[in-house]
Amino acid sequence: MKCTILLVDMKMNHSTKKFDFHGLGLAIKKAREERDWTQSYVAELVGRDSRTIMNIENKGQYPGFGIFVKLVIMFDIPANQFIHADSSQGESSCRKQIDVLLSAMNEKEFIVMRAIAEALKKSRETEVSE
Repeated sequence: MKCTILLVDMKMNHSTKKFDFHGLGLAIKKAREERDWTQSYVAELVGRDSRTIMNIENKGQYPGFGIFVKLVIMFDIPANQFIHADSSQGESSCRKQIDVLLSAMNEKEFIVMRAIAEALKKSRETEVSE
């Protein structure tokens, strides 16, 4: 219900605010590939054509509210970061995309990502001290 109110309120106030859906597209693509599903299959499940899914995944195209809901439920994607875009205001698009990818990772993948981050930090510290 809150989502509907938010969308109606934005329309009533003629808001020009734009949401970045590239992170959503990346999360959908990752979840789809993990299931070995094609874009055509997902499109069939949500009642659209495969070009729509391709554009959402690759171009960050706005999926429309109904499709957005179907996709986040189907793939169990945490939608909070897309609905409450203000909470991440000031973050780069790349950082938002990384956050989306991180939220879809399992514990083993987190261990690998932590090791990579620590190695990058150590590399940066080595460069500064030289």
